[in-house]
Amino acid sequence: MKTLIIYASKYGAAQEIANRIATKMDDATTHNLKQDSTITDLAEYDCVIIGSSIYAGMVHREIKNFLIKNQDILLDKKVGLFASGMDPSKASEYFKDSIPKPILEHATATSFLGGIFDPTKANFAERLVVKTIAGYKEYTNTVDEEAITQFVKTLQA
Repeated sequence: MKTLIIYASKYGAAQEIANRIATKMDDATTHNLKQDSTITDLAEYDCVIIGSSIYAGMVHREIKNFLIKNQDILLDKKVGLFASGMDPSKASEYFKDSIPKPILEHATATSFLGGIFDPTKANFAERLVVKTIAGYKEYTNTVDEEAITQFVKTLQA
C-alpha cells in the first residue's frame, strides 16, 4: 500500500510522529505542508495520512486548506488522521472542529498521538501560555509509541 503522510509542523512534534508512522509502513513518503504547499498527484497513493499539531484548538491552516481542496479525492482513498498536542482530553473536539465532516466520517483511523513541548523552540509568550495553562516548564515528550503502532495497524488492516 503506497502511503503519503502529509503533516504541518511548526516545532517538530507532528514531524516526529509522521516519521515514526513512516518507519512502521512499507511504502510511505512524508511531506511537511509548512515547508512546501505543493503536493504531487494524490492519485498515485492508496492511503493518505494527514496530521497536524494543535494550536489554539485547531489544526494548522495549511492542513485545513489541503483537506478542503482535496476532499473529493480523499474520499476515494484510505485516510488516517492524527493530531499532536499536549492535551488529549479534547482530542475529539479538535477533529470535529478542524476536519471537514465527510473526511472525518470517512477516515479509517483517527488518533491523538501525543506531543512535545520544547521550551527552547518556543518564544516567551508561548512558554508563558504553556506554563500557565498546561503547567509544562521544561522539555516534555508525551508522544505515545503504542498509540502510533495501533494507528498504523488500523490503517493496514
